[in-house]
Amino acid sequence: MSRNPETGKEAAVTGFANQHIAVGLLMKRYQNVSLVDLPLSTYDIILVLKGIEGNEEILRAQVKTASKDLKFTGGQRGGVDRQYKSDVKVYRQNTQTADVVIGVHENADGSYSLYFMPTCLIEVLNQDSISLRKIEALKDNFEMLEHCKDWEWVLTEAKKAGILK
Repeated sequence: MSRNPETGKEAAVTGFANQHIAVGLLMKRYQNVSLVDLPLSTYDIILVLKGIEGNEEILRAQVKTASKDLKFTGGQRGGVDRQYKSDVKVYRQNTQTADVVIGVHENADGSYSLYFMPTCLIEVLNQDSISLRKIEALKDNFEMLEHCKDWEWVLTEAKKAGILK
């Protein structure tokens, strides 16, 4: 099966660009944000939140391009070179690999929206992706990002939003 190498390159560039877009948007709001320069890491961004008492909480975020849905898997090779073999196996993001998956969605007007999907919610949903229509309540929901490690809060809000039954 022949694939266009430009399609793979475009997807790779879009993925890297979306990481930078997410970092930029988060940096404007939280300041202490950085891309991770660890090639075997299961997350792309580190975000340091300041607590009320001045303590710091570190969040690990995986960035995904989100068109119509948000995928929760990692470890597979994208683009043209899909036969690439490595020690990395396909996995679903979970609380061990990251704290939140951030879907970067380009809007019709060229602006960007961020969808914040806590990995504890991914574990409860037990699926590899979700339609953006189903998680509209997570769009630019910075409160969800800030509480992404609080299982009880996340699951209560997900139920209110109809994401969970």
